[in-house]
Amino acid sequence: MSEHPRPDRSAPPNMSSYEQTRAAYAPVVPERFNPVVDIVERWGLEAPDDLALVSLGPAGETVAEHTAAQLAELARRAGRALLALGVEPGDRIFVMLPRVPAWYAAMLGAIRIGAVPMPGTNQLTARDIGYRIEAGGAVAAITSAEGAAKLGAADRDMPTLRHRIAWEPGAAATAAGWHDFDALIDAAGDGDGASPLPGSPTAKDDPLLLFFTSGTVSYPKMVIHSQGYGLGHVSTARFWHDLRPGDRHWTVTDTGWAKAAWGGLFGQFHERATNVQVALGKPDADTILRLLKDARITSFCAPPTLYRLLVQADLSAYDLSGLRHCTSAGEPLNPEVIRAWREGTGGLTVYDGYGQSETTVLVANYRTMDVRPGSMGKPVPGWTVDVLDESGAPAPDDTVGAIAVKLGATPQERPVGLFTEYVDDPDANRGAFRDGWYYTGDKAWRDGDGYLWFEGRDDDVITSSAYRIGPFEVESALIEHPAVMEAAVVGKDDPERTQIVCAFVVLAAGYEAGDELSAELKRHAKELTAPYKYPREIHFVTELPKTVSGKIRRSELRGWLRDGAPAGA
Repeated sequence: MSEHPRPDRSAPPNMSSYEQTRAAYAPVVPERFNPVVDIVERWGLEAPDDLALVSLGPAGETVAEHTAAQLAELARRAGRALLALGVEPGDRIFVMLPRVPAWYAAMLGAIRIGAVPMPGTNQLTARDIGYRIEAGGAVAAITSAEGAAKLGAADRDMPTLRHRIAWEPGAAATAAGWHDFDALIDAAGDGDGASPLPGSPTAKDDPLLLFFTSGTVSYPKMVIHSQGYGLGHVSTARFWHDLRPGDRHWTVTDTGWAKAAWGGLFGQFHERATNVQVALGKPDADTILRLLKDARITSFCAPPTLYRLLVQADLSAYDLSGLRHCTSAGEPLNPEVIRAWREGTGGLTVYDGYGQSETTVLVANYRTMDVRPGSMGKPVPGWTVDVLDESGAPAPDDTVGAIAVKLGATPQERPVGLFTEYVDDPDANRGAFRDGWYYTGDKAWRDGDGYLWFEGRDDDVITSSAYRIGPFEVESALIEHPAVMEAAVVGKDDPERTQIVCAFVVLAAGYEAGDELSAELKRHAKELTAPYKYPREIHFVTELPKTVSGKIRRSELRGWLRDGAPAGA
């Protein structure tokens, strides 16, 4: 098996000094590398009885537990099953499964033989599925009975799709000729009598995963990652999640998002932590808080939307004494929510992190340095991230610019975990990779101590009377008011000011929309932010439009304004 960086077992793997760790951490991907072989199977050989995966049902009941050796065996069986069907290295496989062990079997099994999974969230429609299979050229689809029905309704030719595989297929899928995934795995066998698998199936630059971006303004772009992406997430798990051997880590995410790879695939396994997945329906505060105790979670990662929901509950009623470390990503977490969580849990800080489907975590807050609520933190070891001005030079402190990642002088110096390219999209690649930098498409500013502060997507920054206003600060001010559960801010075209600030607000329980509350929220925002930033219009809505990955679709909010009436009011 290939050699690769290993954690120091004599000390906690989190940083003792940010600057020293940043200077010393330089991961190297071997020429032959496969994260299933070199991380999962190695763990299974070295510590076969370690608990690697716990799968829970909607109420927290145990569905299955897999040791490191059992997870490695499951991956090998699934790999053999796919090979037996005729799936070859480099073939793409559409995977849309709920949070069940079969998702790990499909993902790890495909990667084990050099095939390329294309994860999809379970919220995808038939149209979405058809587009992804056709655009991605998938040769196989692995999904649930519900997904099989959606795929059957997809109005696409999908000429590359040769194999349809269903987990718990049901009568309809079986009648339509779908393979039973569990039956294929059972037939594949393991051990001495099983067909052999290649010991080193992939080179480091071979494709590993294909993600589809959220598609907030256009059809989703296809993001391809190489095998080194699996090793790139060591920094996610070690420095941001602060994982240690024996930790039980729960990232709340759908299996189709890149966040599932951030918090559930290789980084956690490399650090010898147990991944916990929960087949939640629509999350509620009581279920989440109860599971944190009952599942003995020590490290918890959730999107800002969920933390905003949790702090509405009486946190003192729950025993969270076993929880050691909390993280959040997707959008910046509002300082008021960080404060409420800390006070309600007896001192737990939420460590915000920033990254994309195209990367691992890029910027984060860590236990070894002071958290400045609302800040993204500082660049993760292994990455050089800066804020650039329009000329491509580092922007002065306190000046909004483009968040960019330095690529290095040669392809070999490319950061471990950065995507290879946007597939079949040369225009997007030219726009993203320029002058030795990868431009994320996001805006931020850097303070005098090197902390980065998120401003928004390129098209989310509001220009009003020559001022540039990021939505996050206004949203954070609004959410500090007890009446506001969620808030999203966008710019509305205005002939005098170019744009004015408009806010869409979801109210907390017990509050009623009206002119009086609208005026109160405007005063509240004006008191907490610079006067030019306060929202001149407030629209009360029942919910905010979001992408399948939970990010607010501000483009849709701008569309509501252009159409003259908020659709969610």
